[in-house]
Amino acid sequence: MIHSSAMIRTGRTTARQQRGSTLLVALIMLVLLTLVAVSAINSTTASVQMVGNAQFREEANAAAQKAIEQVLSSPDFMTTAPVPQNIDVNNDGAADFTVTFAPAPTCLSAKSATYGEPGVPQVCSSSIGAVCYWTLWEVRAVVSDPGTGAAVNVRQGVKTITGLNAAVASCGI
Repeated sequence: MIHSSAMIRTGRTTARQQRGSTLLVALIMLVLLTLVAVSAINSTTASVQMVGNAQFREEANAAAQKAIEQVLSSPDFMTTAPVPQNIDVNNDGAADFTVTFAPAPTCLSAKSATYGEPGVPQVCSSSIGAVCYWTLWEVRAVVSDPGTGAAVNVRQGVKTITGLNAAVASCGI
């Protein structure tokens, strides 16, 4: 009996000591779980912001390409500075981006075109020599979002064939 009563006393003392430690371990675990949850929320928020920025950049590039194509399809882009354009990317009827061209498209070089080269039209053939020129242009578009004020610069080159008068007027041959 002495042996069993000693174990009972030892067991009671151990149970009393463990009551406080269980609470402490539970609180520590709750704090750790809270830190993990807060970290996951912060990570998700940063990821959503990065995706939003990437989407804006892609939409702005699409708006710039659309505006540049409209400028280049105009026959007088070589001699007349393009006007700013409002571009509706998502086709909801409201302008999403404003595209300006600064500076105006610039002629970088001109080289005489010879009839028979790939892409040279028959109208360029002449007995007097070079009538058409390959011209290399640089077009710069600045795309801005009126709502946020964010902006993207897009630079594109284009090679086109032109007649002598247009090449002289725009490229200073």
